[in-house]
Amino acid sequence: MDSGTHLVMGISLGGLALVDPVVASEPATFTAVMAGMIIGSQIPDIDTVLKLRNNAVYIRHHRGITHSIPAVLLWPILLTIILSFILPDANVLHLWLWTFLAVFLHVFVDIFNAYGTQALRPFSKKWVALGVINTFDPIIFGIHCFGLLFWAFGANPVITFSIMYVIIIGYYVLRFAVQGAVKHAVHSVIPDENYVIVAPTMRFFEWRVAAASDTHYYVGRAYRRSVTIYDKFKIHPIPQTPMVQAALKDSNLDSFLSFSPLYRWEISELPNGLTEVRLIDLRYRSDNRYPFVAVAHMDEDNNVVTSYTGWIFSEDKLQKKLQIGSSQ
Repeated sequence: MDSGTHLVMGISLGGLALVDPVVASEPATFTAVMAGMIIGSQIPDIDTVLKLRNNAVYIRHHRGITHSIPAVLLWPILLTIILSFILPDANVLHLWLWTFLAVFLHVFVDIFNAYGTQALRPFSKKWVALGVINTFDPIIFGIHCFGLLFWAFGANPVITFSIMYVIIIGYYVLRFAVQGAVKHAVHSVIPDENYVIVAPTMRFFEWRVAAASDTHYYVGRAYRRSVTIYDKFKIHPIPQTPMVQAALKDSNLDSFLSFSPLYRWEISELPNGLTEVRLIDLRYRSDNRYPFVAVAHMDEDNNVVTSYTGWIFSEDKLQKKLQIGSSQ
């Protein structure tokens, strides 16, 4: 989920914590728990600072170790220790329990996005992405905002947020049902598909579709049970030449491959004598473009002159990024 949704979720969980008699009766414990819920609902995304290094590092590690099983166990302990020093009168056990809930729910709800998490680390580095909720879901965000508004106007927070989360659970169940119907519709349109990604958008009934058969990739959109295929690409294995193998070892392309399960490639000769190797993620078609790419420019000795991976919505911006990379 996005940071805004995690924030309102943390505050809402702080209100729900008043169901705990210890939290409700001890002001210091409530203050510590509320702080723990807000910080705990955000702290797994601390890996966002990796953007300061470069996109390759961020893409490879975002929602990785900070969302892993050890991290889910360690974040609440760290926050409890810090908050206990600041508020020594707070009940440590109850502070830890509620902070653990906030951290756990952050990682848990991220699993339902198309981006997903490596929540099973260290046992598996596989990305767990159920793809039923958009990174920002206006319905989930709006329900939380209404709950907080009712609390601000005097409603009982325990009752308010209990009802709110029952509604949200029902919403998740409904999203799974809609996703299942869309996948069935995709199979009807592409009967020979053997791999399909159905990803949500901010519109309830609209889904992104990317699929593969033994011979072709398909990209489209689904609205309710109607599926429209916009692009169809014949699958060609990427050439196993020394130049391509060198390009794929580049950190930007390697990070792209660790994240993108469905992509196509292009190799082209450039006017300056270099060769461009481009990988194109098929999951994110927008305005007739595929903005999530990885690009490497190779010289005649199979050296990477410059490379980039990330979101690019115009070719001019991509070339500027590559020029910046070559000058560093």
